[in-house]
Amino acid sequence: MKLTYDVNQTPPLRKNLIYAFQQLLAIMAATLLVPILVDGSGTYMSQPAALCGAGFGTLFYIFIATKKKSPVFLGSSFAFISPLAGAVAFGFLGIFLGAVFAGLVYVVIALIIKKTGSAWVNNLLPPVVIGPTVALIGLSLCGSAVNNLNNTAAGSYNLVAILVGVIAFVITVYASTRGSQGMKLIPFVIGILGAYVIALLFTLIGRAANLDALQLVNLSAFDNMQLFKVPRFTFLGIFGAYDDAVNKIGSFADVISILVLFAPVAFVTLAEHIADHKNLSSIIERDLITDPGLDRTLIGDGVGSIVGSFFGGCPNTTYGESVGCVAITGNASISTIAIAAVYCIILSFFDPFVCFVNSIPSCIVGGVCIALYGFIAVSGLKMLQPVDLNDNRNLFVVAAILVPGIGGLTLNFGAITISSIATGLILGIIINVIFNKRAAKK
Repeated sequence: MKLTYDVNQTPPLRKNLIYAFQQLLAIMAATLLVPILVDGSGTYMSQPAALCGAGFGTLFYIFIATKKKSPVFLGSSFAFISPLAGAVAFGFLGIFLGAVFAGLVYVVIALIIKKTGSAWVNNLLPPVVIGPTVALIGLSLCGSAVNNLNNTAAGSYNLVAILVGVIAFVITVYASTRGSQGMKLIPFVIGILGAYVIALLFTLIGRAANLDALQLVNLSAFDNMQLFKVPRFTFLGIFGAYDDAVNKIGSFADVISILVLFAPVAFVTLAEHIADHKNLSSIIERDLITDPGLDRTLIGDGVGSIVGSFFGGCPNTTYGESVGCVAITGNASISTIAIAAVYCIILSFFDPFVCFVNSIPSCIVGGVCIALYGFIAVSGLKMLQPVDLNDNRNLFVVAAILVPGIGGLTLNFGAITISSIATGLILGIIINVIFNKRAAKK
């Protein structure tokens, strides 16, 4: 695709501030959801702190690790929800130590790749393997988008919520396809804010008429709002800043338990890391696996997770939502990602913004995610264009990835769970190596 702004180009400042806000909105829902799913009480996991950690982790990734060559945002990883839930029992120190273990797995793999080179990665993951894997990442998120669109969290089926979510999607599509040049660069901002105004009108009418189905905006999110509030940072908790929380690591066995919780998951998320960077490479037409190199992106992701957890507890990962935003808008500017990261840090202290984000109806998030997740899936399908699917060997490789992945096939080995995406990718690699590689040798 033709980029409006390339990686090393900088949009005008006023426009760039808006573009960065769009990136922020794209990654916001998922980044803030992880702490809630792990610790709804907010004792050990804090939404604003996670937002701040994502900002610092992203800045490390783009400026130090990848030398301003990879325009992607790091946010809270859903893959670590289960390990984090287990680590909460060990307090702030246990949560941070888990992120350290996960990050060190990436660092060790990065050092191996630096020594051996990354050519084997491209050989192991040709388009016939990586294409359907990227598509699978987008397709696997479809359930999340639909659940948000249905407003499932509210507990009852709501046609009004679906209508508002669809309106958010339609506004986003209109801004991206028929809007002015400026609108095409911020379709998600327009879609979310436009649908929010409509949802707010429904909510006010619902309150006046006492109709629960119309009350979509969570106005209670603004209760007890302050102008500025210091987040519950993990590092403060480690040093005993909070009376209602304690650190509970009492033995070496506890440390090993945390290692077993986090390290295996890091191996699994490696596949998604490579897929995201392959996808982004196809969008910006630069091979990030070779420049800045997979070793640098892995170090950026691993150490970025440690940095992010130091502030917000959550290990980070490269976000498909961010990649989708780059794909739809054509804006791959590193400066935009950097400003979005700075927004995260600043706004984590600004309570009205956190309250506003928490008030956004999930149906609006679901509506815009139809576009985001759809673009991720289509990006993967585009990678398959040079692949001959009339050749049954290729067809079976794609089938081996998509069917187990979409069907939700996971592999459980005690406390270790290999996700459906990783399962599909592993099976696809095996089928490709056995049949395609052997055929090529003949």
